[in-house]
Amino acid sequence: MEKIVLSNGLRVVMEKIPTGRSVSFGIWVKTGSRNEHPGNNGISHFVEHMLFKGTDRYSAKDIAEQFDAIGGNVNAFTSKEYTCYYAKVLDEHLPIAVDVLADMFFRSRMDAEELEKEKNVILEEISMCEDTPDDLVHDLMCAAAYKDHPLAYSILGLKERLMEMKPDDLRAYMKEQYTIENTVISVAGNISDGLIELLEQHFGSFANHGTSAPLTPPDYYGDLLFHRKKTEQNHICLSLPGVRSGDPLQYAMVLINNAIGGGMSSRMFQEIREKRGLAYSVYSYHSSQADSGLFTVYAGTAPKQTKDVTELIKEMMYELATEGLSEDELRKGKEQLKGSLILSLESTSSRMNRIGKNELMLGKHNTLDDMIAKIQLVTMDNINSVLDNMFAEPLSLAMVGSTDKAIANVRRDDLVLLRTNQ
Repeated sequence: MEKIVLSNGLRVVMEKIPTGRSVSFGIWVKTGSRNEHPGNNGISHFVEHMLFKGTDRYSAKDIAEQFDAIGGNVNAFTSKEYTCYYAKVLDEHLPIAVDVLADMFFRSRMDAEELEKEKNVILEEISMCEDTPDDLVHDLMCAAAYKDHPLAYSILGLKERLMEMKPDDLRAYMKEQYTIENTVISVAGNISDGLIELLEQHFGSFANHGTSAPLTPPDYYGDLLFHRKKTEQNHICLSLPGVRSGDPLQYAMVLINNAIGGGMSSRMFQEIREKRGLAYSVYSYHSSQADSGLFTVYAGTAPKQTKDVTELIKEMMYELATEGLSEDELRKGKEQLKGSLILSLESTSSRMNRIGKNELMLGKHNTLDDMIAKIQLVTMDNINSVLDNMFAEPLSLAMVGSTDKAIANVRRDDLVLLRTNQ
């Protein structure tokens, strides 16, 4: 991995992979839903959409046709803490990708008529999420854990706020957030020697400097939230505090997650799905932010089985709180994590994502050998340190379904006592 800084101070990270023919190119901006406030919730995601709606040189159709004509892909996504615009093309077509994405980034028209049409597209996206309870429950889970903090905001935003937004609102947000200090260019693949000159040509005139407002770390609340909806299944999420991005204990957290619900051999998958057949989808995941993290378990099951599934999840969390992981789980988890890490780096897209996000959020990079060494160094003491933090707070619990009977009386603080008194 190589890092250079353009003449205007814009950071560029790149990784050459000369054995392939593709290149992945990304523009990363350090702004997302946690940078919003109740009056403009959803604006980060709205800006992302509008950058595809045309410039003075390219219409929205032209943008799509430019990439279709060269067999490339172009897309974007918004998260709670960052937004990324990216393309994957053949190495010979990288100049086209850079040209079009730079034009979108700097010269999007924010046309009022297109903006009104795109509002309806996003409203449909919100409606689709609301009609997809296994998506909706994760937003509800964030609200149960973080209450009114911006990390609990929906990335898609609120319908009533979106309807009020005008082109000038989006331009003002971009001027505030889309600064040189908040932006990173990330490139991975069969990169030619002319890349820096190409980037200077398209990004060298970028001159919007600014300092972002400091972020307020969230308090963890451990609440219970229920959203009544007529569904065939009840969708349940249970969360506990995790670790922040870049935390020295992040690999210990990942190993815990893998053992509990991170794969087909995990405790929850084997017990709830394979042994008892109580759910098709059951898993866990860890999400980390700059100053916090959440460990979450999800399960979707029939209403008549919800109580059994909830109790089984609690039982396995009891076991985790009192007994931790076994030495065998730690050993197998390390091999699994190393394997998945190495396999994930075989595509230019994943490498572009890794180095771009690391530079944007952490400002530092670990080599593959560094990461493998850190995985190997995880000890049972590290695992227990993470568990001490996880079980220092009551459970957050969220459910979307027809009735909250199965979760209404769940005691959410008993794991705290179990871990404290063991």
